[in-house]
Amino acid sequence: MQTLFDTSLWLAHKRRALARPQAGNDFLMRRVADDLAERLSAVGRRFGKAAVLFCQTPAAMEAVTGTGKTEQIVRVECDAGFGGDADALLAPFETVPFEPQSLDLAVSLLSLQTMNDIPGMLVQVRRALKPDGLFLGAMAGAGTLAELRESLLAAETELYGGISPRVSPFVDVRDAGALLQRAGFALPVADIETMTVRYDHMFALMADLRAMGETNALVDRSRRPGTRALFACAAEIYAERFSDPDGRIRASFPIVWLSGWAPDPSQQKPLKPGSAKMSLAKALENPTKQ
Repeated sequence: MQTLFDTSLWLAHKRRALARPQAGNDFLMRRVADDLAERLSAVGRRFGKAAVLFCQTPAAMEAVTGTGKTEQIVRVECDAGFGGDADALLAPFETVPFEPQSLDLAVSLLSLQTMNDIPGMLVQVRRALKPDGLFLGAMAGAGTLAELRESLLAAETELYGGISPRVSPFVDVRDAGALLQRAGFALPVADIETMTVRYDHMFALMADLRAMGETNALVDRSRRPGTRALFACAAEIYAERFSDPDGRIRASFPIVWLSGWAPDPSQQKPLKPGSAKMSLAKALENPTKQ
């Protein structure tokens, strides 16, 4: 398995952001947590024990609690600083610290995209779920910060004649669905919702990313510090290519949502090939009259 992310550096970025809190820097997590509450509320059942895995802020736990769908919630974090005022179970990143078939619901918001072994993490989640237990997850998807990526690459090419990875790779929604199937989930569903956030300029976007602790933690990142000339050039390219008529720039945050159930005999199964009692052609010949 290729190691894409320097987890120790990612944690250092997060700790630095926690030490310098800025109002509103959790806007992305808050929006995703609101979406989680809406999706969970639409599920027509209650859950016993739920786990909120590596969500870094209290927003996800508050969202699950607010739905009234669970009897017990355990929050799992990899650093005590993420716990806030609530007690959190500490566990190494990319691990699920529960016995097999001990959870009814597992939730993960905006952390899967920073993991080196997403398939392995999903397998652990599926094993920890009881039969017919539910997993709901959200991760940054392909196209996240595409404008920033393009602007930095263009500036680096123009100034240095080469490029280095400065924005993380992200999973496509189709690949996300395949990951759920690979991990053994039943009834897997992956869909995408895109948030577009506007800024006065590129440096305001970069300040938000620093405040979130989401700056470059790639193993293959360039060790050469970015220069003022590089970022000034990138900001100019960004404004030229991705600004609205009022001069403000756009930043895209596609969020890939994952939903899957631990297999259970009671779940609906697809019909076997050839078991239909009427052909499609026959059905089309006799449409139902309204």
